[in-house]
Amino acid sequence: MPDPRPLAWADRLAKLYTPVVADVLDKLGYRNQSFHPRVRPLWPTAKAAGFALTVQTVPARDVVPRHPYAGELAAVDALAPGDVLVVSESACSFWGELLSTAARYRGCRGVVLDGPTRDSLAIQDMGFPVFHNGFHPADSLGRLDVVGHNLPVVCAGVLVDPGDLILADHDGVVAVPRAAAEETLRLAEEKVSGENLVRQALAGGMTTTEAFAKFGIL
Repeated sequence: MPDPRPLAWADRLAKLYTPVVADVLDKLGYRNQSFHPRVRPLWPTAKAAGFALTVQTVPARDVVPRHPYAGELAAVDALAPGDVLVVSESACSFWGELLSTAARYRGCRGVVLDGPTRDSLAIQDMGFPVFHNGFHPADSLGRLDVVGHNLPVVCAGVLVDPGDLILADHDGVVAVPRAAAEETLRLAEEKVSGENLVRQALAGGMTTTEAFAKFGIL
């Protein structure tokens, strides 16, 4: 029986970059897989690649909840090696240093938030990849609730299913539907090889028109 979560996929994805993956997804007919550009890396060279563990947040019902952080903690405790946590839109800081510490211990490869984060310098010092839409010091307690994890969520305009592949780098974030993962990886790797040839040709003086006619890549 094939491995439902081949970590080799995540490792191969980590060697790629988001523009080439986005191009391949377009070619395959998946044209809404790139997250809104408001989601940015915590530091310029941050990069994350892995399987989506999704989290759905909603505005909090109680300022003083009976079970503080219950859904948030359950989601973090469910993380497994190779996961990337993907969190739906929120107006306050879902993420901080202590959760980053717990996530990294569990083998999580990064977090993508359609919301702000806090403890940002401490997280950067840890080298734990976080992609977010800004900074906010206010805690999530009494401001948002997690109503579930490992269910389909919308993050920064993209529908993400549990187990989809996520690649995040300085150019943005893309989600690769699990059903298209193998083909996307193969075509993206082929495109990178082709782009290397185009780069050499352009550096040698070939015009862009000639290069596109010859390689079909730009």
